[in-house]
Amino acid sequence: MCNRDDILRMIRDIMQDMFEIEADEVTLDARLYEDLDFDSIDAVDMIVKLKEMTGRAVKPEDFKNARTINDVVEAVYKLINE
Repeated sequence: MCNRDDILRMIRDIMQDMFEIEADEVTLDARLYEDLDFDSIDAVDMIVKLKEMTGRAVKPEDFKNARTINDVVEAVYKLINE
């Protein structure tokens, strides 16, 4: 799970399993709040799940400015590769 494509697949799985969002809706330019109906509780749930999957401490502030799936992919990529 080192590259961005793997991270995107992982996020698609999370979105489908936890939030019942179809995988084809989870594109890099999909907006979390507007397009995917995400809310702050969903964001916290996703952060917890990402921590479980990566084994890394995920800081909520790293995701505070995330607006799109691409922003989440980049934040996870940075976290894994720092």
